[in-house]
Amino acid sequence: MARRLRPVGLDFIEDAPVRLAFSAVAAAPPEAVYRALADEVEGWPRWFRAVTLARPTHGGAGREIGLMGGVRMQETVMAAEPERRYAYRVDETNAPGVRALLEEWRLTPAGSGTNVRWTFAADGPVPFRLALKAFRPGLGHSFRSAVRTLDGRLAARRAADQ
Repeated sequence: MARRLRPVGLDFIEDAPVRLAFSAVAAAPPEAVYRALADEVEGWPRWFRAVTLARPTHGGAGREIGLMGGVRMQETVMAAEPERRYAYRVDETNAPGVRALLEEWRLTPAGSGTNVRWTFAADGPVPFRLALKAFRPGLGHSFRSAVRTLDGRLAARRAADQ
């Protein structure tokens, strides 16, 4: 059954008890990466393997997300700054233990490409926090793999457009 999480603001990205941050470089420019993150939400399952369902809600102000293993989330978009930042807060989930969760994607130019930084900020009881830290390598691998896949899709799109 879905549970409501504690609503947090964007400052939670800095203040959360658990903050996991990962970076990767994409050859695609920031505008293309941002478009895939924020404007083409339904495309996430094609490039982020852990995501099985993604659809915008509330006219784009929210998202419904499904993950492998049956985890479901209802989210609120907290920041949508084209070519720079995309952040969302989880409002409801069936995932156990979590009390608050905010994710932020920061995009910065890297030559002709983009440095993509994903920060996963969470709170929960001590066992949840410890488990999340133990899963850090897996989350990092999942993120880097997703960015590589997304970058490949964006490169194919650019080639088809030329």
